[in-house]
Amino acid sequence: MEIDLSFAFIAVIFALGFIGSFISGMLGVGGSIIKYPLLLYIPPMFGLVAFTAHEVSGISAVQVLFASIAGVWAYRKSGLLNKDLIIYMGVAILIGSFIGSYGSGFLSEDAVNIVYGLLAGIAAVMMFIPRKTVEDTKVITFNKPLASSLALIVGIGSGIVGAAGGFLLVPIMLTVLKIPTRITIATSLAITFISSIGGSIGKVMTGQVEYWPAFIMIIASVIAAPLGAKLGQKLNVKILQWLLAVMIGATAIKIWIDILQG
Repeated sequence: MEIDLSFAFIAVIFALGFIGSFISGMLGVGGSIIKYPLLLYIPPMFGLVAFTAHEVSGISAVQVLFASIAGVWAYRKSGLLNKDLIIYMGVAILIGSFIGSYGSGFLSEDAVNIVYGLLAGIAAVMMFIPRKTVEDTKVITFNKPLASSLALIVGIGSGIVGAAGGFLLVPIMLTVLKIPTRITIATSLAITFISSIGGSIGKVMTGQVEYWPAFIMIIASVIAAPLGAKLGQKLNVKILQWLLAVMIGATAIKIWIDILQG
């Protein structure tokens, strides 16, 4: 695709990257849950290039790599990064994300959008499941085989749409594994970073990445993600949970409306 690097194009892509990365740092997700629909719908509203689903997934995959590591860096001294979770879920999601991202090159545009709609819908439902709040951050125990298996599945699905799986990891860690909220948000960013490595490699190998938009969004993410992470450490836990639930739910509804109308 020919990219017109006008001021309007750079400004819009930078703004989308900044907004998505700020929220990703604040809520512990990679940001693709927001950036995927933003990149699909917003540029054409300004008379700019309309990206395909494959291009959006490729740009998102590479950008999330940098957004997540910037967020993790902000949490490095917080004491909220759980090494066991990062190892068990990180290895599994790395394998899954590479499989999904490489395999997505053989899927149709509609198939990529449908996978995204399914993932967002599942995440939205999980966020609204009532659960007992666990906020003791001193002793963390979890089912290691279950955590690894779920991470592998999340990696395959999220790799297809260029996400790193943070928007699914967070509700899984909160609801299924019963990890405290603040540890979930910080640790999921680290797992998301590992996932984005496999996802980025797969997208690059299958030629799904538009490099200039990806570069612009990377610059925005490096600035915005740490700012969001700092705010996330100060906000009330309940507010963080509801922000994420509403965001995921709204995105799932929009994507499914477009799929059904299309």
